[in-house]
Amino acid sequence: MRIERTGGTARAEGALGAYARAPAREAAPPPAAVAATASVLGIPEEEFTPRVRAAIVTLMHEVERLQRENEVTRARLEDIARSADQDTLLPVLNRRAFVREVGRFIAFAERYGTPSSLIYFDLNEFKLVNDAHGHAGGDAVLAHFADVILGQIRDTDVLARIGGDEFGVILAHITRDQAARKAASLTRALQGRPAIWKGRTVPVGFSYGVCELRAGENAGAVMAQADQAMYRQKRAGK
Repeated sequence: MRIERTGGTARAEGALGAYARAPAREAAPPPAAVAATASVLGIPEEEFTPRVRAAIVTLMHEVERLQRENEVTRARLEDIARSADQDTLLPVLNRRAFVREVGRFIAFAERYGTPSSLIYFDLNEFKLVNDAHGHAGGDAVLAHFADVILGQIRDTDVLARIGGDEFGVILAHITRDQAARKAASLTRALQGRPAIWKGRTVPVGFSYGVCELRAGENAGAVMAQADQAMYRQKRAGK
């Protein structure tokens, strides 16, 4: 799952700006609209005086203003929600959102018996990358790592950065054995496309752990299982 950087805030501010620039006096609603509003309010035809008409026009303008403000607020809230779920560096989910998604997929397993699995990636000795190439080079390596994975998974899958150099992938409708094969495929893709920084290849090793999201488990326990599986592979590699 890639989070697109949208202009939600810009659109919201544009809408607000358009409202602020609107003339103070708007054109009066047509008589038919005023009459329809009066009918809804239950005002008898014989009481439809100029003063009543003026009051209805004022009310209709106020309703329109509130509708515009509501649209602006909704756009801002959507933008805030996207920002709250997005990693601060990469266009993927952050840890908080990932934990929520793990819980959601576990709920699918409980309700529908739908299998899903989790892959937990950890870049090995990533501090050495930062030491050798600076934090800008390290950030470029992380971005490249995420981009390669995003190119190898489906839109229904989920990718998140769950730590400084740790990534989590949720594979929808995939058993643990299938996820293990997918992890091996991702490994080949990542090894075949190393990051390049300032014209130089930056090789980075990594380890991963795989577990299935089963009914009755909780997100924290599942992530801990995948983390432990990753560390077993890391120790075996060393």
